Amino acid sequence: MTTNGNPIIVNGRSYSPPTRPTVVICLDGSEPGYIEKAIDAGVAPTFARFMKEGAHVHAASVIPSFTNPNNLSIITGRPPAVHGIAGNYFYDTTSGTEVMMNDPKFLRAPTILAGVHDAGYRVAAVTAKDKLRALLAHGLDYSTGRAFAFSAERADQATIAANGIDDVLDFVGLPLPEVYSADLSRFVFAAGVKLVERHRPDLMYLSTTDYIQHKVGLGTKIANDFYAMIDGYLAQLDALGCTIVATADHGMNDKYLADGKPDVIYLQDVMDDWTGKGAARVILPITDPYVAHHGSLGSFATIYTPEGADIDTLLMRLRDINGIDVALTRKDACARFELPPDRIGDIVVISSKHKVLGTSAARHDLSGLTEPLRSHGGLTEERVPLIANRKIALPPDHRLRNFDAFDVALNRIQ
Repeated sequence: MTTNGNPIIVNGRSYSPPTRPTVVICLDGSEPGYIEKAIDAGVAPTFARFMKEGAHVHAASVIPSFTNPNNLSIITGRPPAVHGIAGNYFYDTTSGTEVMMNDPKFLRAPTILAGVHDAGYRVAAVTAKDKLRALLAHGLDYSTGRAFAFSAERADQATIAANGIDDVLDFVGLPLPEVYSADLSRFVFAAGVKLVERHRPDLMYLSTTDYIQHKVGLGTKIANDFYAMIDGYLAQLDALGCTIVATADHGMNDKYLADGKPDVIYLQDVMDDWTGKGAARVILPITDPYVAHHGSLGSFATIYTPEGADIDTLLMRLRDINGIDVALTRKDACARFELPPDRIGDIVVISSKHKVLGTSAARHDLSGLTEPLRSHGGLTEERVPLIANRKIALPPDHRLRNFDAFDVALNRIQ
């Protein structure tokens, strides 16, 4: 480990070198009330202690409040306008194709983990799903012996060359978890504890899955049991002497009708009616391979309009639709939400708290939704917790963002 103690500059922000094992956690889908309800139920004493003796504040997530843009904002310390990841999925106008945004080639900024690693420190990243692992671990050199990065989903496939570690299942002591399960997040935490015990990384990032939050609401037994599990691992990391800062990528809300069916505005059908079938293209940035979570239904969408379209008129008509809270031009949306203009359509649409946006009704496979839909993506899922096991010092009136998590962990712990 380097000992010069010089600040580490990443994307124009300065970070103090870690002086003890430091763990930053993204609790995927953690609406603040989940933790609060678990504390009220008496099953999260570590969370309660952190919030009393350490720090507990609320922060704002990136909009769209989806997994990829927020995790990449946290790991780079910057909004999507800088790192380029504006969703899980986007329309690549260069190739004329709709693609997943999982490849590091789409990333436009280095990660804090890579910056700390390049400064000579030992780093680690454990993700629930493999879709994030390559992005979050971009720039790490596993040949140094100072970098570890793998996913719970593909822990059985980890190698020294590609992940800095092999035989991960034996290392963690748990079987390969199912993707649609709480065990996927359990594996992330168990792996984090083992990494601290065996390899003592100076800086580690853990990112879970929101399977449980998509499935059940606040204060339910399933949710409380899930946060009780997390609480136990936080206690272990705390006992190992780690500085811990936990935040979330987004909140979660009910998005269904009284009969339990999703409450959807199908924007492609709307645009087909207004501009002609297939003339406009609706993109849903929530889209990812794990459709059983949400059926690709979230509260943020972007629309590519046909040449010559009267965008002002389309915006007025969209704003008149019940359940649409925001309809903005690309320029206005990118300015307000700090998004990369070349990866956003001509129009951005955000729905209200209990509505979601779809393309066409016939294009959504909702067979995997075994519970009434809970989802995210809009402004109503922007508020997230930020919790630390030690007190933090913030400037007066500081507007905290979830992507300040590494700044808090490395610069603001008292």
